[in-house]
Amino acid sequence: AFAQALSSWPETGVPRNPEAWLLTVARNRRHDLRRSAAHRLSDPLDDVARGGALPVVPELDPGAIPDRRLALLFVCAHPAIDPAVRTPLMLQAVLGFDADQIARAFAIPAAAMAQRLVRAKRRIRDARIPFVVPERGHMPERLAPVLEAIYGTYAIDFPLVAGTEPRDSLAAESHYLATTLAELLPEEPEALGLAALISLSLAREPARGTAGEFIPLDEQDSSLWDAELIALGERLLHRARSLGRMGRFQIEAAIQSVHCARATSGVTDWQVLRTLHVALVAIAPTLGARVAHAAAVGRADGAQAGLEALDRITDDAVQRFQPAWATRAHLLAEVGHAEAAVGAFERALSLTTDNGARRYLERRRAQPSGASR
Repeated sequence: AFAQALSSWPETGVPRNPEAWLLTVARNRRHDLRRSAAHRLSDPLDDVARGGALPVVPELDPGAIPDRRLALLFVCAHPAIDPAVRTPLMLQAVLGFDADQIARAFAIPAAAMAQRLVRAKRRIRDARIPFVVPERGHMPERLAPVLEAIYGTYAIDFPLVAGTEPRDSLAAESHYLATTLAELLPEEPEALGLAALISLSLAREPARGTAGEFIPLDEQDSSLWDAELIALGERLLHRARSLGRMGRFQIEAAIQSVHCARATSGVTDWQVLRTLHVALVAIAPTLGARVAHAAAVGRADGAQAGLEALDRITDDAVQRFQPAWATRAHLLAEVGHAEAAVGAFERALSLTTDNGARRYLERRRAQPSGASR
């Protein structure tokens, strides 16, 4: 690597990070050597006979993070990085979402999110924040933003979320990351809760339809739901509850558990769901949680009560939040305000790119007084 530097740097200039350049070239040369025929056919014992040493076999590190993406997520959760930007940074730098997608998920303008990400990267560079994977004992203190990023991978992928172009599903990836993290940290109830939440949510995916059409939860054939995923989610949730430290993702998983219970009971207990949504808003009053609470109130106490709960959300971001408009449209249709419902459906459509979801919303817009929920 040094020899190559001496021959190339006079022509190309010294790279911005000479040490990294040298290390990269050295590693590439080592990989090339290992792939060579001479290396594959050599006998390591010949080297020992000539006074060399036996090849070093790396020992298994039981504390190592088994997935490189998970390791990088924990790196991005460094305490010196602004907490408000840790999760967006992970979504962009590790999980591959662009600033526009992340901005829509956080219901803020795209330019503002891009600026936050640029500032965060500049801060990492200027403060020389070390790129070091924490040991397992230090993972819990960095866990919260990592969980948010994994959940964000699933939530951004949800078909009703706003976007400008169709995208491939990352739901399976979010489930893999969540369950891997739960195995890595089995005493962390929120890691278990997130794995339970995504398992129970994904269990209903088979009912989406062969053509990818969106089917409302109440209209789904519960016999098509994935019983193994539901059982996995219930086991994870039970384990999380046994640890005695309640958190946001456990409550969200409990909400999904109530929905999945219809597969055996045949009914949905909306009174229990309303109570769980109240608890969720109390512990994590995100925009999504408050909109979901309004929807649950609408089912448990009537559409007018749901609209009143929705009207109490005063964040500017609610105007850019697709689920809020879809919920408002359904509630307006329920109370018989057909013209206002059509306008809300149109706004929801403008924020939706999933073809199946668009077709569903277009049908509801054409018949705003229908009973579909």
